[in-house]
Amino acid sequence: MNRRKFIASSSLAAFGLAPRGFSAHGSSPFAVVLGTAQDGGYPQAGCKKECCKGLWGDDTKRRDVASLGIVDPVAGQRWFIECSPSFPRQVRRLDEAHPKLAGKIDGILLTHAHIGHYAGLIHLGREVMGTKGIPVHVMPRMEKFLHTQGPWSQLVGLNNIRLSPMRDGRVFSLNERLRVTPFLVPHRDEFSETVGFRIEGPSKKILWLPDIDKWEKWETPIEKVLKDVNIAYLDGTFFANGELPGRDMSKIPHPFIAETMRRLKDQPASLRARVRFIHLNHTNPAHDSDGPAVAQIRKAGMRVAKQGERVEL
Repeated sequence: MNRRKFIASSSLAAFGLAPRGFSAHGSSPFAVVLGTAQDGGYPQAGCKKECCKGLWGDDTKRRDVASLGIVDPVAGQRWFIECSPSFPRQVRRLDEAHPKLAGKIDGILLTHAHIGHYAGLIHLGREVMGTKGIPVHVMPRMEKFLHTQGPWSQLVGLNNIRLSPMRDGRVFSLNERLRVTPFLVPHRDEFSETVGFRIEGPSKKILWLPDIDKWEKWETPIEKVLKDVNIAYLDGTFFANGELPGRDMSKIPHPFIAETMRRLKDQPASLRARVRFIHLNHTNPAHDSDGPAVAQIRKAGMRVAKQGERVEL
């Protein structure tokens, strides 16, 4: 490959658009952001507000539901963090990130039982992919939910998926180079508990925490958690209070991006730079990369996650 082609390929790879057969990461495991939106995606079904108006015909502005792909080129394995309603496109996106492993699913890790995080499992059933024994890593209440509630129980009964239990704070290995630690966080746990993940590779640690009620409800200070990772994908569902006119936003608690920026404003710049907001509601002005909300986030030394971005682990 000549130098001009290499530079062009590297630039595309930075946005998750590497050409077929090209690997920007060599043998290192890496993560790919497969989606950045809240459970309904962006634009959201039925929305006629300004936030979604005019977006349906522009695929470049579409954002799939929050999910992370993990790839180990040496082991020839890949995993999905969350199994979202956007799963078909996210499988394709991960195929493009490393074509030699296209179609492989070595496991799925679920944070909780809200629809944006597990509803994509339906594609593993006999009506679509017809998978066999895909490990799905779940906490105890989530395991019971999938065992007992249809149509998910059919996936278990037909061995499309095999439930693999996780425990709070207990490290488990995906393979020899990748380890995951689930940890409980406060959230609206109607059907299951909620966890975040600390994902550790040979050179970096990633925090995956797309859903939590409020930082002050968690007994673990987020500042402490940030010190132990290189990159943190944090709940950025809403930018600020009042984003949903006419609704009591205390009934759907999330740490507003504005709150997180205020909380971390006195922390070292190196710690704030680890934060990448994800799981953005369709109303969130941070979807507009050229807008004032993103400008505020950048000024605070943080950023919004980009669909397709890669992180070497």
